[in-house]
Amino acid sequence: MTYLVRTIDHELDELLPLAAAIAIDGLKGVGKTATAQRRARHSWFLDNPEQRRIVEADFDLSSAPEGTLLIDEWQHLPQVWDSVRRGVDRGAPPGRFLLTGSATPASSSGTHSGGGRILSLRMRPIALYERGQASPTVSVEGLLNGTQGAISGTSELTLADYASAITSSGLPGIMATAPRLRRSLLDAYLQRVIDRDLPDQGFAVRRPEVLRRWLAAYAAASSTTTAYSRLLDATTAGDGTQPAKTTTLAYRDHLTNLWLLDPVPGWAPASNQIRRLQQAPKHQLADPALAARLLGLNDRTLLSPAGAHMAGPLFESLATLSVRVAAQAAEATVSHLRTGNGNREIDLIVEGPEGQILAIEVKLAAAVSDADVRHLRWLRDTIPDRVVDLAVVTTGTTAYRRADGIAVVPLALLGA
Repeated sequence: MTYLVRTIDHELDELLPLAAAIAIDGLKGVGKTATAQRRARHSWFLDNPEQRRIVEADFDLSSAPEGTLLIDEWQHLPQVWDSVRRGVDRGAPPGRFLLTGSATPASSSGTHSGGGRILSLRMRPIALYERGQASPTVSVEGLLNGTQGAISGTSELTLADYASAITSSGLPGIMATAPRLRRSLLDAYLQRVIDRDLPDQGFAVRRPEVLRRWLAAYAAASSTTTAYSRLLDATTAGDGTQPAKTTTLAYRDHLTNLWLLDPVPGWAPASNQIRRLQQAPKHQLADPALAARLLGLNDRTLLSPAGAHMAGPLFESLATLSVRVAAQAAEATVSHLRTGNGNREIDLIVEGPEGQILAIEVKLAAAVSDADVRHLRWLRDTIPDRVVDLAVVTTGTTAYRRADGIAVVPLALLGA
């Protein structure tokens, strides 16, 4: 399979000559190993018991060969994190260590955080703009830094194309497969999480069907701040039985450790210019295709009466994925805004390293009305010194600026 260059490749090219150790974290199957191997001279695979035993016998890494060393699936031997940290303390040169992991260790007791020594980068599924379906003309970093210039460009992607992008997955080993095989692979992926990945984390799933129902309830709440208590209610079986709250909280924590859940936090500005903001996260699965599969939706049913209620939330999931991948490269964070009484909501707040703000609304529509941008305009009026740009991401064909200065950008044209 041809390697698809991604935004994180450019981040690594920039940071490897500067940092002695970089950890790439993310969902299993997201492409961490393939990306890291392109930059490593040597690779140790700790999901291999024989390789793990060799490393266990040499925790100071004295036998490690020279050059960039990839330590893959490091969470299988958490103590190796401390070994790398000590190596950095001893003066390891830039680009010495790459670590990849698809889970936070089940027990991090005794393991140093690595703060100040090991740089962590999140690798998410392939964003829409990274898939090569269109050539982006608008840059998240450009909007955030005020260097974008004219907003222009056209896209040929239709609503049906976006539905296909939602359900085709951003996992490289699944994305390019035929639809029938893709559905089976997504099912197998979810089953592996339940049968193997969670037990590997030390969490025994005693009732797999309950976890599957909870995951479906979470998927149905995509792009919302639905309370976890309501997710619990939605997990109730046909016979009226309901899992314990402690059980579903354990689901949430362990699935987050596996990077399967990727909630968008509520925006918490350092200043008090906007009061009474909710901190509840917006629910998102790491890959919109997993959410669609949990709900039994494909690209056709997503646009049918049976699945139309999820088209908007899952389009926002796809847009959120693209914005997050691009924002990370711009050293920015992504959150959402919702006031306490719910009368003001903004889908995505991209906050740059100097506190500048790009606010984004996501609309499953081609046209944008004044009503669609009223919350963006409110934010600009409220904190004009911090808001550098405003945008609405759509399913339309043309990128342009409205008379009020707000950018309208088809998702296919939004890149890093």
